[in-house]
Amino acid sequence: MQEVKQVKGGVTVLDRSDVDTDQIIPKQFLKRVERTGFGEFLFYDWRKEPDFELPVNPILVTGRNFGCGSSREHAPWALHDYGFSAIIAPSFADIFYNNCSKNGMVLVALPEEQVHEIGAAGEAEIDLEAKVVRAGGKEYPFEIEEDIRHRLLNGLDDISITLQEEQAIAEYEAERERNGPVTTAL
Repeated sequence: MQEVKQVKGGVTVLDRSDVDTDQIIPKQFLKRVERTGFGEFLFYDWRKEPDFELPVNPILVTGRNFGCGSSREHAPWALHDYGFSAIIAPSFADIFYNNCSKNGMVLVALPEEQVHEIGAAGEAEIDLEAKVVRAGGKEYPFEIEEDIRHRLLNGLDDISITLQEEQAIAEYEAERERNGPVTTAL
């Protein structure tokens, strides 16, 4: 996972609330296990609507309860593969929020009025170190769990966090009693 200090650039507005993961990436596209190649199927059914536009920008601004529904990790993969690095909304579904943060995406929850102001600005900067969104000449402070912030700032996924304890794991494995065949030797 890459380090994320800030996300800066254009803003795409999806003015819809309660967007579920089935709408983000429909079930018929979940046959792969790679993290790439899902972007072309993002909001697949909605993109067939004649007035639906989804410009590629680093920041998506959307309505409350974004990412509700099933816990599919394909939803963050599709959003990221399409080109979004951050999402700003009044609220997010818990599992979706965690899936995004574990895949290197920044999610910012702000009051609905501020979300609309950022969307109207057209461009924004999310400064993860300062915990502030800058848009339209204003600053919008936000809260983020320190553990998630640390992971994003340092580019740490679950595997890299575990590997930080590689020495302790090796010591434990070397010292523990083994009954039966050795399965750790190569």
